[in-house]
Amino acid sequence: MAQAERLPVARARPRRSATGPGWAWGLGAAAFLVGAIATGLLVGPVDLGAGAIGRELLSHVPFLGVRSHLSPDESAILWQLRAPRVALGVLVGAMLASAGATYQGVFRNPLADPYLLGVAAGAGLGATLAIAYGGGTAFTGDLLPLAAFAGGGVAVALTYVVGRSAGAGRGGGAAFVLAGVTVTSFFTAVQTFFQQRHADTLQAVYSWILGRLDTAGWHDVVLLLPYAGCSLTALLLHRRLLDVLSLGDDEAAALGVSVGRLRLVLVVAATLGTAAAVAVSGLIGFLGVIVPHTVRLLAGGSYRLVLPLSMLVGGGFLVFADVIARTAIAPGQLPIGVVTAFFGAPFFAIVLRTSRLGGPS
Repeated sequence: MAQAERLPVARARPRRSATGPGWAWGLGAAAFLVGAIATGLLVGPVDLGAGAIGRELLSHVPFLGVRSHLSPDESAILWQLRAPRVALGVLVGAMLASAGATYQGVFRNPLADPYLLGVAAGAGLGATLAIAYGGGTAFTGDLLPLAAFAGGGVAVALTYVVGRSAGAGRGGGAAFVLAGVTVTSFFTAVQTFFQQRHADTLQAVYSWILGRLDTAGWHDVVLLLPYAGCSLTALLLHRRLLDVLSLGDDEAAALGVSVGRLRLVLVVAATLGTAAAVAVSGLIGFLGVIVPHTVRLLAGGSYRLVLPLSMLVGGGFLVFADVIARTAIAPGQLPIGVVTAFFGAPFFAIVLRTSRLGGPS
């Protein structure tokens, strides 16, 4: 890997260097995440107070002897409603942002997002089948996330089979992208067919498709945590090799990198985490494009910084988006996917205009 950093590559596009030391950007991203978590815990129809929440948190630290001032009802609001919702937002946001950054590097496409290989369409079909045939408790029970995860996994597996048959191993990943478009179209058509046959489930299906954290509990956090942990760890461990891969397949192979194996590991890790995130939160669009590009514009193009910063900023961004979703039309709530799309659509247009489809900045 040290050799990769010393050897110049003539055909590689110049990558903009970071505008400041990595530790400074890391501290800034961590502060952003902490601020988002604090806001998520504080904001709500019941005013708990920053001081009372602080004492409640400190009361769980051994040997400090701090006593909580929250009533049992207020403590339940904090720990059973707000805290799991914030925790799930951090995990889902970190997973989607890092998966988006990984796909952009693997496929060298600045507009790639976590749903590129058909995860969204497969999960949508799985969720539709669960809601239509799972009985009255499917939307709130364990069947929905399992069906969505299975559907996303099947869609990506089918994308891999189709892409390999089209020569993706030799074509540098373009065939995988085209296979993903094909599988997405097919699964979306099947989903539409079942929706039309079960019109009474449309509201529940679209509520899930637009994204949700309002039903989050610790069960969802525990369900997502092992998948997200494994996925994020794998992506962080390979972030330096992702820098080499972004130079091009020929250059990476010349430096001793097994391009096909590395691409497979990165795609599987990113897709596994994405499928798990989608299974518990529904489809939350644009986050995988907004966050990595913002990080790249501010801190530079090296994935040694882009990936960890995307995880921190992605988690904070989704928590802030959820705060907006549950306060903008209070006492009602907006689907969180509507909030991310509100910010993401203009940003996506800016990226499309500035990138000129010429590859990552």
